[in-house]
Amino acid sequence: MYLARGSSDDPYVWLWVLGALALYALISYGLQYRARARRGSAHPAHDALHDLKDREDPQPPGNRFVSRVIMLGGAGLTGLVAYLTSGAVRVLTVGLTAAVAVTVWAYYDHRTESRASARS
Repeated sequence: MYLARGSSDDPYVWLWVLGALALYALISYGLQYRARARRGSAHPAHDALHDLKDREDPQPPGNRFVSRVIMLGGAGLTGLVAYLTSGAVRVLTVGLTAAVAVTVWAYYDHRTESRASARS
């Protein structure tokens, strides 16, 4: 008899996903904080948090597509690294790959958001 199983043998997949999303939010907040501080905001921490909540303006289709390609490419690369490694090396390489992928993704979104808001 076969038991129903999830799509992964790793029970910590959701922790990796939540960690990547938390890292994206943290990096996005840091980039917004830095931008607000450079612009001379009186309360950069509060303004940066407010900026993250107000991202309701949709990205232009080209920027959204590139953002999603970066996101999915980073996830695919991270999954490939996880598949090809094992043990303590897996944790180190997957963590490093995910951190780099999420940083590139957050940085791209930050740069394109800044340009789009400057044009408006």
